[in-house]
Amino acid sequence: MSTAPGFVSSAAVSWTVGEVTVHRIDEVLLPPATGPWLLPDATPDLVASQGWLHPHFADDEGILRIDSHSFAFALGGLRILVDTGIGNGKERANPAWHNLNTDYLRDLAAAGFPADSVDLVILTHLHADHVGWNTRKVNGGWVPTFPNARYVTTRTEREFWAGYDMEEAREQMFRDSVIPVEKAGLLDLIDVPAEGVPVTEGLRLLPTPGHTPGHVAVELTSRGRTALITGDCIHHPIQLAHPAIGACVDIDPHQSESSRRTLLASLADTETLLLGTHFAPPTAGHVIRHDGGYRLSPAPADSL
Repeated sequence: MSTAPGFVSSAAVSWTVGEVTVHRIDEVLLPPATGPWLLPDATPDLVASQGWLHPHFADDEGILRIDSHSFAFALGGLRILVDTGIGNGKERANPAWHNLNTDYLRDLAAAGFPADSVDLVILTHLHADHVGWNTRKVNGGWVPTFPNARYVTTRTEREFWAGYDMEEAREQMFRDSVIPVEKAGLLDLIDVPAEGVPVTEGLRLLPTPGHTPGHVAVELTSRGRTALITGDCIHHPIQLAHPAIGACVDIDPHQSESSRRTLLASLADTETLLLGTHFAPPTAGHVIRHDGGYRLSPAPADSL
C-alpha cells in the first residue's frame, strides 16, 4: 500500500467520450502549500470570490486543491497514456515529489492498462511531474516502465531543454526519467504546426506553448464527441475565471496566458469535455462563459 502523503486510491474513475472510456489514474493529492507556490496570484480572497470553486477545487480558506494524475484510454487500436506523473523513488528537490511510494502502476493495471500493454505514451511537456513514471528502477538502474510503447513529445520541447542551462535537480530528472527512454530508442519527437497534428485516428496534439515552448494539449474524438486534456496549459480551474493567472514556472508567461485564452475561447459553451491534468476531483467538466470569464461546470464520472 502507498506511503505517500495525500495518496488517494484510484477507483476506476472514468468518463465516456463517444465509444472511448477515459480513465483517471491517480497518483497523489499535492499538499496545500502547492497552490500558493505554483499560482501565487491566486490569492485566498480571489479564490474565495469564485463560489463555484467550492467545495471541490478549493477549501473554505481559499486554498487551491491540486492533484497529480494521468489519463489512460484505448483508441484506434492503441492503449494510450497521457503524462506519467511524478514516479516512485525519484530524487526531487520538491519535498512533495521526493521519493514517493504510490500504487500508481497497480491502479493503472487495475484500470486495464498493465505496463507492458501500453502502446503509446504522450508527454505534454518534459517537467518532473509529467515524466516520472516514464521509468522505474530495476536492479539499481532506471529502465522504461512501458517497454512496448512509443513515447511521444514535441521536437520543440526536447530541443529547448537540450540547450537549456539546467540546474542539478532538472538534470537529475532528465537522467532518471527522459534519457533512459531515449537510450532505449523509444522516444519519438514530432513537429506540431499551429493547427495541430494527428497522432492516430481520433487523437490530435494541439500546440499550447508558454508553460514550456513545446507544450501540447491532447484532443480525442469519438463518435462526434470530444475531450481535451489540458496538460499544464491550465493548472487549476481558477485560471478559467482569471486566465491571466500564470504559474511561477512558466517559461513565457505572456505566451502561456495567450495559449490559455485561445484554448478557453475555443471550448466555451461547447460540448467538449475538459480534463484537467492537475484538477482535483471531479476533475472534468465543460467550460461555461461566466462573469466576464469562464467557469467549469463539473461532469460527473461514470464510476466513483
